[in-house]
Amino acid sequence: MSLFPRGLSAASRATAAVAEPRALEKEVAEVVPRLEPVPQLRPPPPRHRAPEEAPRMLTVPSPREEMWTRAESLAWRLSAELGMPVKLAVTDNRSTMVSFRRGGNALQLRLHHMFLDAPESIVRAVADYAGRGHRTAGVLLDEYIRGQQPRIRQVRRESDADLNPLGRCFDLTALYNNVNATFFENVIQARIGWGRMPPRRRRKSIRLGVYDHQTREIRIHPALDRPEVPAFFVEFIVYHEMLHQLFPSTGRGGRRVHHPRAFRERERTYPHYAAALRWERENLGVLLRG
Repeated sequence: MSLFPRGLSAASRATAAVAEPRALEKEVAEVVPRLEPVPQLRPPPPRHRAPEEAPRMLTVPSPREEMWTRAESLAWRLSAELGMPVKLAVTDNRSTMVSFRRGGNALQLRLHHMFLDAPESIVRAVADYAGRGHRTAGVLLDEYIRGQQPRIRQVRRESDADLNPLGRCFDLTALYNNVNATFFENVIQARIGWGRMPPRRRRKSIRLGVYDHQTREIRIHPALDRPEVPAFFVEFIVYHEMLHQLFPSTGRGGRRVHHPRAFRERERTYPHYAAALRWERENLGVLLRG
């Protein structure tokens, strides 16, 4: 569950609202000292002595209140920088750190919570990138995000049983080991298995494989685990996903490039590259029907 399941919303010139945190907050108990009965024969205190004050209760701000304050401050800073209303939502995403939409005279902005205590230079970069459309500011944001990786929520590492490499027709571990030894000199370190079959519905595209950089896991679409799918094509998909560990995505002109030039050049060296692309084009309809 996200730490900010509903995000932070704002509707004024620069406001932000904080959703309930993932874990319930522990209430701070107010402890009142137990007073012993005053003996009746006790003499009254001297006139110059001030009467005892009632114990003061400390007000501890909750995480929700602290988040509200920081989000409101960031919204005001961005609004002052841009001279326009900012509707801010704070997220706990794992992939998209910054997204925005400009409409009318307001900016609707979604930011990862790492930006709540960002320095002024990064706040200006957010304003330039989202509010003014300066794509060059995206390079600075990419650098900041890379430095904040420990604050990005880690996905739960699934057990070996959940990541099953043995299918009805193909053993992904055997394919992975062969590809690693043949093309990568066994330098790739990853786990591999079949993904879950998605609900049946009409689709126009299909993602045949995915590599997760945080968990170093490769998941292959189960639609490929069929006898009519040639082994060289499944091997090509495994090869493609392994390349992502060798050539991670890069930032260029404020945009995220998932397949940089070095990635594409290396991919074309696969011996059955042309045949794999041709088979995919000719059989896409079969794969979409799953």
